[in-house]
Amino acid sequence: MRPSGSPGDSSSKMPSSHNHSEHQNNTADNSVYTTPTLIPPRILPLLHDLAQQMVQAGNQQQLQRIYRDTRSPVLEESLRKLGVEKLSKEDVQKMQWEVLEAKIGNWIHFMRIAVKLLFAGERKVCDQIFEGFESIMDQCFAEVTAGSVAVLLSFGDAIAKSKRSPEKLFVLLDMYEIMRELHSEIEALFRGKACNEIRESAVGLTKRLAQTAQETFGDFEEAVEKDATKTAVADGTVHPLTSYVINYVKFLFDYQSTLKQLFQEFESGDESNSQLAAVTMRIMQALQTNLDGKSKQYRDPSLTHLFLMNNIHYMVRSVRRSEAKDLLGDDWVQRHRRVVQQHANQYKRIAWAKILQCLSVQGLTSSGGGSAVSADGGNSSGVSRAIIKDRLKTFNMQFEELHQRQSQWTVPDTELRESLRLAVAEVLLPAYRSFIKRFGPLVENGKNPQKYIRYTPEDLEHMLGEFFEGKTLNEPKR
Repeated sequence: MRPSGSPGDSSSKMPSSHNHSEHQNNTADNSVYTTPTLIPPRILPLLHDLAQQMVQAGNQQQLQRIYRDTRSPVLEESLRKLGVEKLSKEDVQKMQWEVLEAKIGNWIHFMRIAVKLLFAGERKVCDQIFEGFESIMDQCFAEVTAGSVAVLLSFGDAIAKSKRSPEKLFVLLDMYEIMRELHSEIEALFRGKACNEIRESAVGLTKRLAQTAQETFGDFEEAVEKDATKTAVADGTVHPLTSYVINYVKFLFDYQSTLKQLFQEFESGDESNSQLAAVTMRIMQALQTNLDGKSKQYRDPSLTHLFLMNNIHYMVRSVRRSEAKDLLGDDWVQRHRRVVQQHANQYKRIAWAKILQCLSVQGLTSSGGGSAVSADGGNSSGVSRAIIKDRLKTFNMQFEELHQRQSQWTVPDTELRESLRLAVAEVLLPAYRSFIKRFGPLVENGKNPQKYIRYTPEDLEHMLGEFFEGKTLNEPKR
């Protein structure tokens, strides 16, 4: 099952984290929020006197109804002007992700304004008018705000209950973050027994967002492990899945404190840090498991190792350059650097074993081991000129084939590419020099020596410099 914008969809965009930093900046300075004056201050004492008289005359119910019917529409109108819409779960399900993401950004903004300005202003008015009548005060405030609070929280609920997908994790965390941030203000504004239900619905939404975010984590891990995209990486380079997952993990670190807070909802405090480390570790493991599967699609086993070397190297390099290093630890980095090295060694062994066999002295001397003259009139050491010619022809053919194929393969990291070429050169060039020095004269004295000794060691070195460049097959030979 592939979730929309799944890990395997290389085109799926990472949600931008600019909202997140913007929110953090806003939370840093609450002084920008000054409670608005909803009713002229000189009228408030008159309204207070009027309320007092109505209560004393036994018209408390009528007073509450009038107050609710007057103030409630004003508050709802303020939210409408702000841009708050009534959206059902069905409306949310039908929306395209880009549209929904923008609406979630707006909702976070609206929540902050509603709590810090509108509800705070309304509470101030209510407290002044009903001063001395605590139970009426809370009851009236609850009735006036209930509809507006419900509209705001129902959108949050619709998101928390909508179909989960990996890219939603970040907006869920943004929403969870704003609910956590506003928690103490909501508790203070909606105090008293009459506001119980409103307080509970706010806490309920915070918990649901935490729960959905937690489940989305689990989904992501599973989606990474089971991702079955057939995106063929013919040249063995870094797979789109790898860069997608690494970007995803990097984004998670923008939310480190929020995630720890979120894990505390389900774990004890001390474990939240290790919980985040464990989740990150499992995502990385899921990616490796998937890459192992993808690597088996290559017919050439040396390309299998080149592909794994590239991808695990990309993981290690990205982790070392990000905050993930502190969480995964040096041990993880060192262990995976060794894995990269193992794949590089395996590539070298498998890709070059056959050609190095051509340059080996094994099987060259005659069985007697003496200095017999060879059958085709060649010189001493019991080595046949025909065998040397044959060996050199095979070497040339194999090297050209390796060059043609592996120039199309890619090692995107410059440092890794250079070190791999160097590792090959360190094995190949001394073996070639030694072979030519020892057996070259046998061929050079005969006809058409250049047919057999086609390359100087310098030629080979130059051609090795063209390996892993990802050249296309039909590029003309220069």
